[in-house]
Amino acid sequence: MRKLRNNELGRISVDEFKSITKTPLIIVLDNIRSLNNIGSVFRTSDAFLIEKIYLCGISATPPNKDIHKTALGATESVDWEYAEETLEVVQQLQTENVQVLAIEQAENSTKLDDFFPKKNQKYAIVMGNEVKGVQQKVVNAAELCVEIPQLGTKHSLNISVTTGVVIWDLFTKMNKL
Repeated sequence: MRKLRNNELGRISVDEFKSITKTPLIIVLDNIRSLNNIGSVFRTSDAFLIEKIYLCGISATPPNKDIHKTALGATESVDWEYAEETLEVVQQLQTENVQVLAIEQAENSTKLDDFFPKKNQKYAIVMGNEVKGVQQKVVNAAELCVEIPQLGTKHSLNISVTTGVVIWDLFTKMNKL
């Protein structure tokens, strides 16, 4: 078995990325402190053709050298927008018939492996602050809280890891519809 070279990977250009059909998934970053986490979310969003990222509250925005360090150019391909208030973004998305999922450990949350997206439904996933999680008022506004089952002692994953797990799971399920 031989590793593939970069020129063998069939990568598309930024222009091609912008013009192709996206996964009906939006990422909402609720007060993310780490620029590396933000960059990582951009890179993962590029990999799975995510429609858009909303950077809210204290979340930094491109251009930024620390975001670029992990995004590796994905800030150019993935559409993004800054908004001061996460709740306002959630409410606007809901008026556009986007179902909002808060990714959070909460009472009566749905385990990720038990959540199945509906065909022709667009979703937004809200990812919370590294320490405080998703704001309670945003959890209250979401249609559903989805939680990654965890069995270890920490019951906590880095936000960029959590985003990657959730995107992969939803992307896989959506492509089977």
